[in-house]
Amino acid sequence: MSVEAIFGVQFVLSLIVWSLIAKWLLAPWLDKMAPNEALFWLTLPHAFRHIGLVFIVPGVVSGPLPAAFADPAAYGDLLAGVLALLALIFLRAEWAGAVAMVWIFNTAGTLDLLNALRQPEPIKDFGAAWYIPTFFVPLLLVTHFMIFVRLIRRLRTTNSA
Repeated sequence: MSVEAIFGVQFVLSLIVWSLIAKWLLAPWLDKMAPNEALFWLTLPHAFRHIGLVFIVPGVVSGPLPAAFADPAAYGDLLAGVLALLALIFLRAEWAGAVAMVWIFNTAGTLDLLNALRQPEPIKDFGAAWYIPTFFVPLLLVTHFMIFVRLIRRLRTTNSA
């Protein structure tokens, strides 16, 4: 099996497993919480997105990744992580604008992941960072989706009231 095929299989299977965990375990657990508390828990994994900076660290990846991928992925993850951290602080402190901060973080974070996934040439030099796109990114995509569902549901409830 080629490196690209292994990458694809691992990515898709991780996406499926994380989706099933979300449906069977996470969503029912979150449904019992106040809306902002559920958003807090869904946002929490994204506060670790600074880990994406490894894409530009020599020695972690097996060879230098193309700068067209590595730089936007690394700094996009850093930005998403900082925005997630701010959203967590806003949510926990119950500040006005907490939900707006979640919208900002979730939109920026999703766009960052979609930008990384659209890279035209297959990336096979991830080295030790291989786990990020094959394990962590599927988790982030699932939680981004879950956050959008909750934010849109909240908008509909607010607009219909």
